[in-house]
Amino acid sequence: MLSGIYSLFAAAIFVELDAVDVAFTEASVGAGISTMLMLGTLALTTRLEKIPTYMPILPLLVVVATGAALIYGTLDMPRFGDPNAPIHQHVVPRYIEDMPKEIGVPNVVTAVLASYRGYDTLGEVTVIFTAGIGVLVLLGGGRRERPGGRRAGGRGGPS
Repeated sequence: MLSGIYSLFAAAIFVELDAVDVAFTEASVGAGISTMLMLGTLALTTRLEKIPTYMPILPLLVVVATGAALIYGTLDMPRFGDPNAPIHQHVVPRYIEDMPKEIGVPNVVTAVLASYRGYDTLGEVTVIFTAGIGVLVLLGGGRRERPGGRRAGGRGGPS
């Protein structure tokens, strides 16, 4: 809970510093999703360890295949900090030169995310919102019975 509160205050500070894009991310990920995942983990775990009866190989194969695809996708990227990279030749100079007169926002990153990439930012916020709703559905649905006839998360005796 303290981590979520800290993230919320950090988001407010970022808004005061005109870094609204960072504030959105901090509020949604730091105060929102992280807190919900922690509460979900606490709600879904038990005191007793469950010993698996088999060795699940499919999740390992999925992780290895995904990692290999991600590494393959980075092979043709320009080197980090390369001044001859395409983004430094065309996109960045235009944003820095034209942004003050086109948008009038003092923070370049906020101007890019809120104006030039507005639909993309809306998509990212939609994904984060959908993930939060998914976590809420997972936390609220499927209450299971505990030994002794009590429901998980409930108070009192048998229902």
